[in-house]
Amino acid sequence: MISQAEDFRAESMRLYTLLKGQPETILSTPTLFKGWTINDILQHLHFWNHAAYLSSEDEAAFMQVMGELLQGGMSMRAFEDKTLGGLSGTALLEAWHDSFMQLADLFAALDPKKRLKWAGPDMSALSSITARLMETWAHGQAVYDVLGVEREDQDYIRNIAHLGINTFGWTYKVNGKQIPSERPYVCLTAPSGTLWEWGDPSQSDKISGPATDFCQVVTQTRNIEDTALSTVGDIATEWMQIAQCFAGPPETPPAVGARHINKIRN
Repeated sequence: MISQAEDFRAESMRLYTLLKGQPETILSTPTLFKGWTINDILQHLHFWNHAAYLSSEDEAAFMQVMGELLQGGMSMRAFEDKTLGGLSGTALLEAWHDSFMQLADLFAALDPKKRLKWAGPDMSALSSITARLMETWAHGQAVYDVLGVEREDQDYIRNIAHLGINTFGWTYKVNGKQIPSERPYVCLTAPSGTLWEWGDPSQSDKISGPATDFCQVVTQTRNIEDTALSTVGDIATEWMQIAQCFAGPPETPPAVGARHINKIRN
């Protein structure tokens, strides 16, 4: 039983409920995430949810899709759109809803240690559904922002914070930097007010502040200067300037002030 599957379902459902009551034309609105529209974000989430489903239920089909993506000479977004037949609007919203419900049902019953193929290294079923939660939460931020809605996070974002902690070494590796021998102590305040801690409090390098802000930085939905996080020490400061908890080539975090909630809609 993988409890994170229900966390993924809950976060996906919150985003679906936000969009369900909106006019269909809203889905064509560009966001502050690379100019992607809400349709683009939903296509991206829908495509990779289905890929995660195939990785467990039909590995051969999954490998075929990944091969076409890597060898097709198309951008990821173009490939997603082509594969989904240009699906958009309300039809896309409902198809995405069906896919995340199906994926949550599947992963809830899987052995957490089951190994699954992926676009990068193989991963456990637990890591796979946690990554889907992270992706949904991170890309969902751009939707909440453009609609001018302040998201009220739940304590299941601890999954995302923990992923951020676990990818400390990955962040340095993907950026071609030497991995520091010591990790900063991290103390975060959960949405509920609970304190979450990682590492040794006696460490000279420290990071503290709201858990939501930490998750925003490691998923690169906010520049650290636009958050209430506090860093002490060179390693803590550098990590938060380049943090990347997702796979793929190194990405540059958004510039200061580049990602923000749309106050006009508030």
